[in-house]
Amino acid sequence: MSRWLRLLFAILVLRPVAFMMLGLTVRGRENLPASGPAIVIANHNSHLDTLVLLSLMPLGLLDKVRPVAAADYFMKNRFLAWFSLTLLNILPLERGQASRGEDPLAESAAALDRGEILIVFPEGSRGSAEVMGKFKGGVARLKERYPDVPVIPVFLQGAGKALPRGEIVLVPVVVDAVVGSPLNWSGNRASFTLAMEEGVRALGAHLPKVFDEDED
Repeated sequence: MSRWLRLLFAILVLRPVAFMMLGLTVRGRENLPASGPAIVIANHNSHLDTLVLLSLMPLGLLDKVRPVAAADYFMKNRFLAWFSLTLLNILPLERGQASRGEDPLAESAAALDRGEILIVFPEGSRGSAEVMGKFKGGVARLKERYPDVPVIPVFLQGAGKALPRGEIVLVPVVVDAVVGSPLNWSGNRASFTLAMEEGVRALGAHLPKVFDEDED
């Protein structure tokens, strides 16, 4: 049942909102993974970012696409949990696991072992509209464990203005997505994290307007 609900949601809601209401334009679509395991990374300014990325995926892959999302937010009530798990197929991430001596990457690693495609926002949380922040090192740790799993960068522009953080009213702003080639593993977590950040930011050079650097 979840599979069919997810498919209907993608056809009737995700894609119409992305391509008709937001006028989503896509460059480099051929770089998106055709199968798993894989990790798709992107900058993060809005809850729309997840919906946009899901709308780009082939319908036949939706059951394998798992946006990694904070459990304390997306599981905070029964309806939101149902929506997130059933329709978005999120992989809930419990924050603070490392401080409890638990492996924070255990569920993500298990998903990759199952051949799934993770959607990860390395900034960790939504930033200000059209501002890209520093990337954290979780994806690099996964890449260290799974050096053959491709990490595919995506630059998103416009979603932060279409639905800024803290807003609930959707503004019809054109959203752009630029998908890059898989990033090569450098053999070092710090340098790979920097390469991810620079790689995503560089994709914005293909667009008329690019993100401002985080003042922090």
